[in-house]
Amino acid sequence: MKKSTYEKRAKIANDVMNYVYKYIDTNINIDELSLELKISKFHLHRVFKEEFGKNIYESIKSIRLEKAANLLITNKFSTITEISKMTGYSSQTSFLRAFKQRFSMTPKEWKQGGYKEYSNKIVEKISTNNQVIDFSSIEPVIVKMPEIKGYYIRHKGYDKSIKKSWQKLQTWIYTNEIKSYKQMALHHDNPIITPLEECQYIAIVVLEEEKVLEDLSLPTLDVPKGIYAKFSLNGKYGDVIKLIQWVYHVWLINSGYETTTNPSYTIYHKNHFLSEDKEFILDFYLPIRYV
Repeated sequence: MKKSTYEKRAKIANDVMNYVYKYIDTNINIDELSLELKISKFHLHRVFKEEFGKNIYESIKSIRLEKAANLLITNKFSTITEISKMTGYSSQTSFLRAFKQRFSMTPKEWKQGGYKEYSNKIVEKISTNNQVIDFSSIEPVIVKMPEIKGYYIRHKGYDKSIKKSWQKLQTWIYTNEIKSYKQMALHHDNPIITPLEECQYIAIVVLEEEKVLEDLSLPTLDVPKGIYAKFSLNGKYGDVIKLIQWVYHVWLINSGYETTTNPSYTIYHKNHFLSEDKEFILDFYLPIRYV
């Protein structure tokens, strides 16, 4: 496939995903979307499926239910009916059916503590030790982040195989003799409530200075601007998902904020997938808004 074609297809898929995140609380019309992007509906579906490994409707459903799962525990004063409307469901019945099918419990059971049991099972799969980490001393900084453009490799699955994508990116960096850059990871899915094998993880290189690139094989994407809570952590593999669990299920619930539909992301100062001692230094950015 020609590079220009590859880039164009990647841009279509990313534009669709950004549109879905932006309008997740509405009745998303794929016909309108294909007209806006000036491509046929058939082509749009095919490109999206090839890029993300699942169709648009599956992605919309997954994002809606992820948002609902978060709102059920952070929006203490919203009813289940209100939350079903906030996540684009036309009826409470269809929301209840979809939620139970996805999480094997009702929204009420989830809200009453079922979310802890569900996420604990996922965290146990990836954590390399049973050590309990006390995150209560971490004080997040509220920051306004600009839109960030980066070159990326998309990786399906949230596990140690992510290392392969980072190694490919590192090879690309060396090939282009890039000296000044940042390493980012964009989390299209929340790994504490999405099956690990289905998580969309995007490894990103952000150039910190203008550079004429020799190898133009990687597509680009734009990470949305917004207000984020930034959490800083040092640790090793398995600790990040524990931090994410604490951020969503402890800090966020008591914070007076709610998360938005923008994806969260990580900026690595030291990347455990590439460092010899397999340890990391990172900042985790959670998109927030004041309630």
